[in-house]
Formats: sequence, C-alpha cells, structure tokens
Amino acid sequence: MAPILNDSARAFLDRAAWNAAACEVLSGDASVRKYFRLRKDNRGAILMDASLNLEPVAPFIRINRHLHRMGFSVPRILARDEQKGLLLLEDFGDATFARLLDGQGEPQKLYLLATDVLIALHKHPQPIPTGLRAYDPQKMLDDIELFLEWRTPTISATGKAEFRAAWREVLPRAHQVPISLLLRDYHVANLMLLVRRQRIRQAGLLDFQDAYQGPVTYDLASLLEDARRDVAEGLKEKMVVHYLARFPALDRNAFETSMAILAAQRHTRVLAIFERLSRHEGKHDYKKLHSPRVERLLQRALSHPVLSGVRRWMDHYADF
Repeated sequence: MAPILNDSARAFLDRAAWNAAACEVLSGDASVRKYFRLRKDNRGAILMDASLNLEPVAPFIRINRHLHRMGFSVPRILARDEQKGLLLLEDFGDATFARLLDGQGEPQKLYLLATDVLIALHKHPQPIPTGLRAYDPQKMLDDIELFLEWRTPTISATGKAEFRAAWREVLPRAHQVPISLLLRDYHVANLMLLVRRQRIRQAGLLDFQDAYQGPVTYDLASLLEDARRDVAEGLKEKMVVHYLARFPALDRNAFETSMAILAAQRHTRVLAIFERLSRHEGKHDYKKLHSPRVERLLQRALSHPVLSGVRRWMDHYADF
C-alpha cells in the first residue's frame, strides 16, 4: 500500500479490494480534501479523502445521485465510508476544461457546453432536491463577512456596520430571478470533457458537495467571472445571450442586476479566502496569481448602479 495514504484510507481501500493499487497524488483545490488516482489491473479510480477533518461526504453523495437521476454526468461512487470521509469514485480522466483551454481547446465550444449544462439544469422541472438548504441573502452576507476579518482586519465597528448595511440593501435583489439547484463551484477546473458521451453528458461534473438552492445567475457568474482564468469579454457576452435566448420570459434587467450582485458577492468572498489561505495556511499562490484578477472583476461588477453603496464602501475601506 502506498505510504502517501493515511491509515484510514489504507483500511478503506483494503475493504474495497483496491489495496494493491498504484497510487498517484492529484492536485487538489483550496479545501482540505485530498485526491488520489488509483490504478489496478487496467482499471482506474479516484480516491477522495476528506478524513483529515472528517468533512462530511453525505452532501456529495446526495447531489451526485440527484444529478445522475436528472441525466447529467457525475462520477459513479464505487465505494464509500461516510464516517471516515472517504469515497472511491469513477475516474473521468485528465481532460478538464481548464487543461484543454491551456492547450488547444476551443474556448467557445467548451464554454457553450458548460452553459448548455446550466440551461438544461435550470429548465429541469425538478432541479432542487427536497429540503436542500437555501443560499439566501443572510447566508450570502455571512459568507462575505470573511472579507472584514481578512482584508480589512483593523476596521472599526462603524465600518463593519456600514459593510453589512450596504450588502443587506442589495442582496435581496439578486433573488429576483428564478431559483434552481446552485452547484456553487461551477467553473472550468471542475468540468471534464467526456468525448464518448452525447450532448450535455459530454460535460463531467465535479465538486458539487457545497450545493444550495439559489438564483440561477450564480453558477453562470461563477463560470464566466472565473477567479483563476481570464475570460474574453466577447465570449462572456455570447454565453449570456445564448443563455437568455433559452429563457425568453426571463426579465433581462433583473437577470443582469442579479448577476452583477452575485459576481460582486462571489469576488468579495474569494478575495477573503485567498487572503486567509496566504496568511493563515501559507498557501500564497492563490493570492499572488489570482487576487489581482479578482480585484479587477470586483471593481467591474461594482460599476453596476445597484451596487453604488457597496462601491462607496470598498472605495473608502478596502485597499485595492
């Protein structure tokens, strides 16, 4: 058994009859989850290890099953130990949209497929699992209060109150669009191209354990306002036009307002997370490589008139 695995993972693979597998560490995300590629007898699998802090895997399992029932491509669950935070998953390979875009991938083709997945999801008659938590205005505000802690740590009580008041004024307006299943980390690094499948099933979906129900604009903003990758303005506009063409009854002004608010909310949260990763965990690359882009994206989102109060707060208190 590979020495890179902890005891819980080794025991789990023993029980799953993968104990003799070759094991390779895969690059993970900003979370504490770890991923390993396993090879045994010309078969492959992915080990997702959330055992370090016993992060629950039940949400992943639930959303995985739900997406599968709706006809989307998600990794099959080959074995699981929910108490230990371990899952053995189908291996979708290495062709993430991000990797393809770094090579010779066609941006319009890949982003069109990603947008079509969201269209299919939002058109589904029952996209939200029963009882799924809501990403409501208060939860959105709770998430971005990280910004006060990590990007403006010396701010006064008055400044904190002004931050909350500015966001409370606008966040409800982000919800004046339809509500659907919100995957929340929907971007090209979490999408896999599965060329042998058809239509939207060509997009393999990953990293949806943080799903909520929320405004349809959130995942589109996550895709097109990518914290880790520049997306050409013309391409963004084409994808928005393509999306809106499939929902002719959708109020365009409400849609654009919602998307601007949620882009700003997401960028504010991401800047705080990158700062925390740098200062608290010694992971400096996120801040160094991506925070300047996210700051630019945030400033652009704040140019929407509805966000004038938030923009004034950022101009006064935030150091960009």
